[in-house]
Amino acid sequence: MRYAILLAGVIPAAIGLTAVGYQAERAGLIPGLGSAAASKEQRQGGGPARPASDRVLYWRHPDRSEYASEPRRTADGRDFRPVRAGEDIEPQDPAAPPPAAATASQAGRSPAPGGAGGGQRRVLYYRNPMGLPDTSLTPKKDSMGMDYIPVYEGEETDGLTVRVAPGRIQTTGVRSEPVTRREVVRSIRAPGTIRLDERRVAVIALRTESFVERVEDVTTGDRVRRGQPLLHLFSPEVVAAGAQYVSALGIPAGASLATAEGARRRLENLGVPPQVIAEIERTRRIPQSFVWPAPRDGVVLERNVSDGMRMPAGEVLFRLADLSVVWVLADLPERELGNVVPGQKVEVRPRGLPGRTFTGRVELIYPQLDLQTRTAQVRIELPNPDGALLPGMYAEVEIAAKGGDPVVAVPNSAVIDSGTQQVVILDRGEGRFEPKEVKLGRRGGDFIEVREGVAEGDRVVVAANFLIDAESNLRAALRGLAAAAPAAKEEGK
Repeated sequence: MRYAILLAGVIPAAIGLTAVGYQAERAGLIPGLGSAAASKEQRQGGGPARPASDRVLYWRHPDRSEYASEPRRTADGRDFRPVRAGEDIEPQDPAAPPPAAATASQAGRSPAPGGAGGGQRRVLYYRNPMGLPDTSLTPKKDSMGMDYIPVYEGEETDGLTVRVAPGRIQTTGVRSEPVTRREVVRSIRAPGTIRLDERRVAVIALRTESFVERVEDVTTGDRVRRGQPLLHLFSPEVVAAGAQYVSALGIPAGASLATAEGARRRLENLGVPPQVIAEIERTRRIPQSFVWPAPRDGVVLERNVSDGMRMPAGEVLFRLADLSVVWVLADLPERELGNVVPGQKVEVRPRGLPGRTFTGRVELIYPQLDLQTRTAQVRIELPNPDGALLPGMYAEVEIAAKGGDPVVAVPNSAVIDSGTQQVVILDRGEGRFEPKEVKLGRRGGDFIEVREGVAEGDRVVVAANFLIDAESNLRAALRGLAAAAPAAKEEGK
């Protein structure tokens, strides 16, 4: 019933021609337009009527849905196109017997609604030729003079099944697929931000007061390599510790071992690079200044030093970061936390790099929620070999949520959703279709889990299913009206 009102406007356009051409010529309930044309031809020419395949049923406008019972021209002088028998509808199954009404009409008698003899089928009721929700238990005409179309016994085997001619199945594109069990993988989308990998950030700071003699040609944004010189420093405390170490190295081995080890440890505690300590051991000379090298490959994020500056202990001179690997921190809604676990595949699409997609995996789900947004941060590790991903970029994150065990699922196109009810069309074979209400579950990709209504192995219509559903609802409406008519007649007596 739910589409009856809508179909009252939509179906007439779809089946109006059928009433004019198909029912008139095939069912014999309305004097065929083709027959009228043939009779006119006989009257004018005196010859026999042309074969049925050449008989013109009606004439059609070459561009739009406009029809005529006789030849005519358009406003711009073009001829209407003749439509012959068999051209207005899909081919009928050759094995199907002719309608009883047509047989009776050709024999010059009216079909017997209640009779079963002579191979005739019993007429259940007559429906409006234009598809309106109007039925009659006896033959009648509509306001345009068109005969109502008979619905015979056997055309509707039950209250649900819809029969469709094989030719119509092909021309309307109806296609069905078997129901299978599959894992329904749902994608979770969340906004994210690209951040530095905290484990790949290095800070260069002094452990003692020093003076900057010279800074190398390195500035913010430059890429440096491990061991590359950054600046030259002079530190009185480092010079004193170096002198003690050189002195300990000159004492005989047996007496100086502990002293030399203590002096070396003092240099290490002052943060003197290993290269500088090795140079002191090799040359046995005390450097007045020493070179501070880059501790790792990376990009200079900060430079806080200039030539001649006095730098107190703990002052940050440079800050470096290795960008070969970066993090993406995504804000995951609280309701989705149960669907994400470390190790799941993630696709990241930076907004600043249209068309590019980076693949990574969930590394960590942070153990706290943002109380304002009710989201948890998910950390994703991404390789960044070409350095295209920059810290601070916004990105769209898509996580393939875990699907669990395989479930009964159908393609999205198989479900007709009215908002309050979900229906699929079961293909029962031999042109029979049955609408079936279902209860749905998880959605993922192009499939939907079906918890009730269908079973594995059933065939469901995945293309043009709305046409069958519309036909089913129309027939349900007509049956309801036909059943109500006798009751109304009895009440009127």
